[in-house]
Amino acid sequence: MLVDVLPDVIFHTRVRDDSIPGDNPFRWQDRSTADLFAGRRSILFSLPAAFSPTCSDHHVPRYEELAETFLSLGINQIVCVAVNDAFVMFQWGKKVGVKNVFLLPDGNGVFTRHMGMLIDRSEFGMGMRSWRYSLLLDGLRIEKAFVEKGLTDHAPTDPLEVSDADTMLAYLKGR
Repeated sequence: MLVDVLPDVIFHTRVRDDSIPGDNPFRWQDRSTADLFAGRRSILFSLPAAFSPTCSDHHVPRYEELAETFLSLGINQIVCVAVNDAFVMFQWGKKVGVKNVFLLPDGNGVFTRHMGMLIDRSEFGMGMRSWRYSLLLDGLRIEKAFVEKGLTDHAPTDPLEVSDADTMLAYLKGR
């Protein structure tokens, strides 16, 4: 079950550091939930896996397409979290062409578990993953949540009906 306030966790991220010579100018940076979201109006959406068809072809690209519109409506940032490590999220972002959506790795699923959205997709060879949802955040407080139907460990489908960018946009325009 989804919580009302984002849990206080540490995300292990990689950030570009131009002072590092060579082909891999990145360093580890641990960032807390508060570091990422406090004092900001954010859209946070979650999906099961980087490189999966629905996530790569529809979910992330549409948020990316509508990023400027969201920013014009008072959103400070758009964040996509997935139970993938920082290396996978980085390569996926390059592949999909992400420029405006911040890809947040939850490699151990700690954030997702505290959100009540961790599901076992082992029968599909995916292990523990996040259920698909989107949130409108006021700092750390969840103002509005859109959670896909069928939240169970054995959901036979991967719906994208209410956590999509167009649903969020309609909500923001209709408030």
